[in-house]
Amino acid sequence: MKITPILLLIISFGLVSKAQDPWKIKADKIDPNNYYGVTVANGIIGIVSAPQPFKVKNVVLAGAYDTYGRGRVSNFLNGFNLLNMYIEIDGKRLDGQNTQAMQQELDMQHASFTTQLNYGSKATIKYTYYALRQLPFSVLMDVTITAKEDLKLTAASVMETPDALRDVENYYNEIDRPHVTLSLLTSTAKSPTGKLQLCASNSFLFTEQHGSEPKIIHEMWDNNSHLMKFNKTLKAGESYTYSVVGSTISSAQHADPLNEAERMTIFAKLEGHDRLIKFHNSAWDELWKSDIQIEGDPQAQQDVHSMLYHLTAFSRAGTSYSLSPMGLSGLGYNGHVFWDTDIWMFPALLVLHPDIAKSLIEYRFERLEAAKKNAFSHGFKGAMYPWESADTGVEETPVWALSGPFEHHISADVALAAWNYYAVTQDKIWLKEKGWPILSQTADFWASRVERNGPNQYDIKNVVAADEWAENVDNNAFTNAAAKLNLKNANLAAAILGIPLNKDWELVEKNIPVLKFPDGITKEHASYNGEGIKQADVNLLAYPLKTIVDKNQIEKDLAYYETRIPDEGTPAMTHAIFALLYARTGNGNKAYSYFKEAYQPNLNPPFRVIAETKGGTNPYFATGAGGVLQSVLMGFGGLDISPKGITQIPSVLPPNWKSIKITGVGVDGKTFINTNKK
Repeated sequence: MKITPILLLIISFGLVSKAQDPWKIKADKIDPNNYYGVTVANGIIGIVSAPQPFKVKNVVLAGAYDTYGRGRVSNFLNGFNLLNMYIEIDGKRLDGQNTQAMQQELDMQHASFTTQLNYGSKATIKYTYYALRQLPFSVLMDVTITAKEDLKLTAASVMETPDALRDVENYYNEIDRPHVTLSLLTSTAKSPTGKLQLCASNSFLFTEQHGSEPKIIHEMWDNNSHLMKFNKTLKAGESYTYSVVGSTISSAQHADPLNEAERMTIFAKLEGHDRLIKFHNSAWDELWKSDIQIEGDPQAQQDVHSMLYHLTAFSRAGTSYSLSPMGLSGLGYNGHVFWDTDIWMFPALLVLHPDIAKSLIEYRFERLEAAKKNAFSHGFKGAMYPWESADTGVEETPVWALSGPFEHHISADVALAAWNYYAVTQDKIWLKEKGWPILSQTADFWASRVERNGPNQYDIKNVVAADEWAENVDNNAFTNAAAKLNLKNANLAAAILGIPLNKDWELVEKNIPVLKFPDGITKEHASYNGEGIKQADVNLLAYPLKTIVDKNQIEKDLAYYETRIPDEGTPAMTHAIFALLYARTGNGNKAYSYFKEAYQPNLNPPFRVIAETKGGTNPYFATGAGGVLQSVLMGFGGLDISPKGITQIPSVLPPNWKSIKITGVGVDGKTFINTNKK
């Protein structure tokens, strides 16, 4: 799609709210009918904003799946909505109808979300919430009421149970200690089939400056909702601040989630407010040592920070959780893990946060046995990873989607991520213990998957291509090239580990064809005849596979396939790959055009959150963010993952960018700079 001046005007007028701030995205005109929430997350908990005062849209807990809803497969669950509240002033409950001048702001530097509004001439209210980075199962919300007139305040924390959960039990406990009373608002429920127990617990946190703590009142509304509240009288000009601290966890993470939720809430409360904020901010400061700094394009700087923020917020080191296409922003794609992780999101995290990337590949390693069983059931050897994966690692693709039985390139995608993790870290112990099992078992899969039809004709037939409109085709370019690279890298790993070369892998790798048209353009699959494609396929052979390295061939394939992408309905990643390749081949103007087209038409108000497609309404599309970040890091920045680590190769910047500086790269935290030399 061509970005017209009118469309650019709409984008700039409708979505840019003081957009020059590199760290803060602000919205001061909230339209509840045209509002797409933005997520505050810590890699385990995702909290999605709402346009209604004192509400959050939903709370997503990583790793919590059950079978319900569409597709007869595992789905992400909404967790307990433990940050909703209400405020009454002089007996009148505040809502979207009787409050004014609402403003909201995402602070990406320290992962907080703030709402501020007025209640007529009586009060100003401000509240900020955090998914605490240092405490993966805990959240914090600060509330400040500034009285403009004398008033009586009632403030409540409301614990709500999502509709899908059942067998709800609500508790309220007070634990007395000489210096503090611990008031705990707690709920527990079962997932739809009873497979999981989900739990949450809240407590008020009062600061010492306000003197004695107010009396807490507990009210039970119904089985799905209860609350705790307190009353306070304020004088005109007085400000009063309190906090809600809470924790949520499921039996997917802990054998005793009910008691653990309360223990963690007590721990967080007794840490105290200032320490909670201090350690949270410190954790994010450490993460932002790995940054992308763009000089000359303030809007691109803010947008790139937003993409980095979301990928980092949706994941964390020290786990074995992976990323779904929508991260922790909701229940999109059922929370499943696709090639989106291994090909699109993993590389940016690997370059900037290898410790986080390790968690994503650990997810795949822990499900290797399930992949081996999947190969066995299809008549193959080795490990065949499922197209859609959830908690157990079995195939979770709904039956109506043919990608489940046939989109086999996923196994090579996982293997590429494993090889690249070793390449960046040079961790031979990891390679031996975890990388080699993945690489060798997926190589065995491809050696059994090919049909050996003579020299240079080891066909891979009947697959769904990376271009998913091409179903049940033979010798798909991306699938074949990815399989060849999988086999090659497995033997490279063997050499590093002192394991004998596998001659059959070598033979198979050399005989898998990558087809061409008579004019030399790479052919997407055996029956391809120039029709439109859903997304990049052939062009992925130049990057990330790097099996096509000749500049003329790269440019020839680009020129052909960029005209086969439709204006609507194509995922964001395709244009990001075009941008990356044009930057590497020296065309800064075209690279910048595709960089903008990769995400700007996909933005939704008021926080510029990315949807999957142009005009789409399913944010936040973390896959697209990962693709665009690769166009910046590996395209404009020239970073390249080589067998010896991260290097920098020649590339060009957009003409209007002065420089790009990438800090905290790789395990050594290196800095790379690319400039537009005049």
